[in-house]
Amino acid sequence: MPEAKLEIQMLHDRVMVRVSQEAGERRSSGGILIPATAQVAKRLAWGEVCGVGNHVRTVKVGDRVLFNPEDQFEVEVQGQAYLVMRERDLHAVASERTEHGTGLYL
Repeated sequence: MPEAKLEIQMLHDRVMVRVSQEAGERRSSGGILIPATAQVAKRLAWGEVCGVGNHVRTVKVGDRVLFNPEDQFEVEVQGQAYLVMRERDLHAVASERTEHGTGLYL
């Protein structure tokens, strides 16, 4: 008998995020190569929202969010790594719905 598939539903104020696969090395706007081991300050990361709980008010599935990848819980689903965090742990959201934007775009 085949095993039934179970849909994952986030609870309360939890958000499930798939971390953007960025290269370890990056280039500055001036073209300088910055190695993955260089760390000037804590680096925030962008990810895509894959699921939200019913108490999440600000972000929707498909939004890109900015967060601190340290101190988050990681879970693997079908070989893909996701992070689970509270909505209040998000620093910014990039979406087509603009209400209180910065004037900067991804």
